[in-house]
Amino acid sequence: MKNKKKTPLGTRIIEALSSYGNEKLNYKQIAAKIGVFDKAGRIEVQKQIAHFLEAQILLSAGRGKYRLNPKYISKETTGRNVIVGEIQFNRSGNAFVINEEQEEDVFISEQNLGRALHRDKVKVMLFPLRKNKKPEGQVIEIVKRSTALIVGTIQFQKGIAFVVPENNFYRREIIVPSRMLNQAKEGDKVVFRIVEWKEGTRNPIAEVVHLLGKPGENEVEMNAILAQFGFPLSFPKEVEEECTQIQETISKEDILKRRDFRDAYTFTIDPADAKDYDDAISFEEKANGDYRIGIHIADVSHYVKRGSAIDKEAYLRGTSVYLVDRTIPMLPEKLSNNLCSLRPHEDKLCFSAIFEMDTNAKIKSEWFGKTVIHSDARYSYEEVQEMIETGKGEGSEPILKVNAIAQQLRKKRFDQHAINFETEEVRFILDENSKPIGVQLRVQKEANFLIEELMLLANKRVAERIGKKTAKNKEPKTFVYRIHDEPIHDKLENFKSFVQKLGFDFQDGSRKKLTQSLNQMFQVAKEKNQYNMLTQLSVRMMARAVYSTDNIGHYGLAFPYYSHFTSPIRRYPDLMVHRLFQAYLDGAPSVAAAEYEEYCKHCSKMEQKAVDAERASIKFKQAEYMLDKVGETFDAVVSGLAKWGVFAELKDSKCEGLIPMKEFTDDFYYLDQDSYTLIGLHYGRNIQFGDQIKVKLVGVDLLKKSLTFSLVR
Repeated sequence: MKNKKKTPLGTRIIEALSSYGNEKLNYKQIAAKIGVFDKAGRIEVQKQIAHFLEAQILLSAGRGKYRLNPKYISKETTGRNVIVGEIQFNRSGNAFVINEEQEEDVFISEQNLGRALHRDKVKVMLFPLRKNKKPEGQVIEIVKRSTALIVGTIQFQKGIAFVVPENNFYRREIIVPSRMLNQAKEGDKVVFRIVEWKEGTRNPIAEVVHLLGKPGENEVEMNAILAQFGFPLSFPKEVEEECTQIQETISKEDILKRRDFRDAYTFTIDPADAKDYDDAISFEEKANGDYRIGIHIADVSHYVKRGSAIDKEAYLRGTSVYLVDRTIPMLPEKLSNNLCSLRPHEDKLCFSAIFEMDTNAKIKSEWFGKTVIHSDARYSYEEVQEMIETGKGEGSEPILKVNAIAQQLRKKRFDQHAINFETEEVRFILDENSKPIGVQLRVQKEANFLIEELMLLANKRVAERIGKKTAKNKEPKTFVYRIHDEPIHDKLENFKSFVQKLGFDFQDGSRKKLTQSLNQMFQVAKEKNQYNMLTQLSVRMMARAVYSTDNIGHYGLAFPYYSHFTSPIRRYPDLMVHRLFQAYLDGAPSVAAAEYEEYCKHCSKMEQKAVDAERASIKFKQAEYMLDKVGETFDAVVSGLAKWGVFAELKDSKCEGLIPMKEFTDDFYYLDQDSYTLIGLHYGRNIQFGDQIKVKLVGVDLLKKSLTFSLVR
């Protein structure tokens, strides 16, 4: 016979007092009502009563007696004063519960956490709202324990194994019984999961799921990053087996069902080290001088059927992950690097957007559908850039004509008030052991813009075809959009105030004024060496782009309709778009919006995790690259300000580290967050975001992926 799950102490106290109406009871009587008679148990009851008094759930009734606040009696305790949500911890030890019905997250102080752990699903009793205070509550039940995998290091104390998590979200020591160590030894980095935390015990129990190895080793740290952000280290066996059954040759029947573009001149443009090519461009010049430009996207949906093991795994991952030294693909290599990769001189199945346009980039007609192509050439961005700059090279004539179209599309987009973010990308040069030995700055040029503009065109027109109301499309169907909301108001106001102090005429009365101000400011900032600082701050005031069935347009691109159609090898939303788009072209009814909105939320979440994983890998490589440079002095720029110190980014390598506040001993400093400035109270010495400074590297912590600087006066 299974034991019944024990109800948390706080819940039992509330239930007992609820059943007795306004009766006043002392702590011994309350303990007796819930079946607690031992000394230790009564002490716990007293502690819980003290918490409830502070939160005004219980009221003092004189002479050591207590009664339940009327707001929490009977139906109120299971009505609007109780919510269920996911609990998320911060580094201070406090936590917040996220519930979609609450406008604000609910704060949970450390003493009101009970046995809740990071990302558990919990039931929370809300405290009475206090004026100008955020919602607050207490965990009264663990609804579902999180099964998330956690990265940590094994330590032994008096023969007992503990695992110390890498992040600070777990405040209790976590015990690993010897039978659950999975051969892990002292100092090993492991992936573990918490399996239980019994009522009345002090410590959660965990089991080691993967033994990673010794901390600091490249393979160990990269696998730890993947595990930390919830990405699997390998494909499940059933996925690999399903891959072996996929037909590798293209049948005549498949070709006959498709529009044949194998005779059109077709090429791919990708980074020199790319291993998968998910898009290709075809170019044909018509007798009347117009162009037929095809944007051909690998037809992943032909090979990956909905509900298959490959599809389920791709959905769970949501995206490919790009760490510094490797790519973790969303799809197995047989698909991502072979069958679905548009490699040159091979027939490939595609889903294509075909545009007939004049030399001014005006679209005269468009067609969408399944195709077969044969790529004639594979170019790198550097090769195409050289063709654009010199006008020479094999295949340069069609590329120059396509580039002229792309430049006109780009101009039209900015004329419609798109925001012109031009980014610099720093890549580490790695040796054969993946150790960083140098850095390389990659600046986007016309070759990059050529591909970018054509991909934007396809994404935009696909979204318009489904989402825009027309005479033929009177009732738009459920679709997966890429949306980007307006800038966050408070952050915009701070940004506006800051840049006006720098001398920029910044107007935000309308969308047109705002985007014009940003683009003009960026142009001037390049000449003043302020561009990187201002683009970073601009990005921070923007809302995050996400996937949704609720189309609100894309603010940054200035597109009222926008989707992701062009990368189904590496993004699951694109695969959903391909399936939905083809179904609608075939006349299928609309799918359920609620179902696809959940898919969108999951994909947005996994996308952010992939970004965080990439950043973590960059931080590790930065620390590794700087290991032998302790004591050296560097030119830097202030890249961030916090109450614990000033962040500095080195100019040459873009490595970022912290100047701790303890370094600032010449004055009393305070942080003005509105002006992004650290201000010296007595002597007027200020340090502002974007300031040029000199720093000395004083410490590198490889395991924490951090650099520590001192300020060179």
